[in-house]
Amino acid sequence: MPRSQVPLIDLGPWRTGRPEERRLVAARVDEALRAAGFLLVAGHGVDPELPRRIREAARTFFRLPAAAKAPYAVAVGGRGWLGPGAEANSYAEGEASPPDLKESWSWAAEEPTGIASVDAEWFRPNAWPAEVPALRPPVTEYLAAMRALSDELLELLATALGLDPDHFTRHTGHPTWGFNVNWYPGTETVGPPLPGQFRIGAHTDFGTVTVLDREPGTGGLQIHTDEDGWQDAPYDPAALTVNIGDLMARWTGDRWRAGRHRVLPPPAEAPAEELISLVYFYECDPHTRVEALPAPLGRIAHEPVDSHVHLRAQLDAITVPAGAPEEDPAAGQAGPGE
Repeated sequence: MPRSQVPLIDLGPWRTGRPEERRLVAARVDEALRAAGFLLVAGHGVDPELPRRIREAARTFFRLPAAAKAPYAVAVGGRGWLGPGAEANSYAEGEASPPDLKESWSWAAEEPTGIASVDAEWFRPNAWPAEVPALRPPVTEYLAAMRALSDELLELLATALGLDPDHFTRHTGHPTWGFNVNWYPGTETVGPPLPGQFRIGAHTDFGTVTVLDREPGTGGLQIHTDEDGWQDAPYDPAALTVNIGDLMARWTGDRWRAGRHRVLPPPAEAPAEELISLVYFYECDPHTRVEALPAPLGRIAHEPVDSHVHLRAQLDAITVPAGAPEEDPAAGQAGPGE
């Protein structure tokens, strides 16, 4: 994929540069989000040891026998283990497909607002695997870094549109967010991919910004644009991958496109490939009224939506129904340690 469509943005000049340097950074962001909805972000200041420690601990959990992981099983949107067959992201686009070839551990916002109905749906306590106590300290530190970085990115996005810097962050005083550690094992665990089956099927994210720490791989991330179709996403080991979701695209009246993407299945030429991605989904305060920016900034005058009515509908859409015929394509296949 041309780097011009997914540029590497160094946050250094944005944070400390002269007004002209900041203007140039903002202009590059606007251009990239209009083209593909994706950026690479360097100079973010996140300690690279944190993702390494999270991956090391998470790998220990994911390699446990299925019986040890089963007590932590949750549905999409829950806090805990999403096992094989739980999720099919292509459903969000109305496309039938086998479930995604991955497992995840999911966390989400938990500090209560004091509004009982909101807290019951969106701010419940997180779960932690007792078998891997080493996971909690780096995840806790990483989540704090992701929250701060996401708000900074929203300020950059507002500036790129010529708006007040707090145009979006005024709606993130008590936001929801989700954090997934996605495990993409090889074919010895998941078996050969079924027709149309991916590690994650084609979709756009649902919220405002997504911040991804990924590992490069043959069966890795691809990005779709109208101009180039599906292309391998560019990778820089010092950078985080950032994309916008449906809410932000809608907020901008489709000036910016939600970044459409997928993760390829385990490759035939590298069947043992194993990858772990750290995915932070940022949203906004519950029940924010998301209203499209008017022309000339916005292109399409969408009807206003309730942010979290939208989010709940999308989470429900990607949930594989219990008992679906294709629910667990790995049934009968032994995982590691079994």
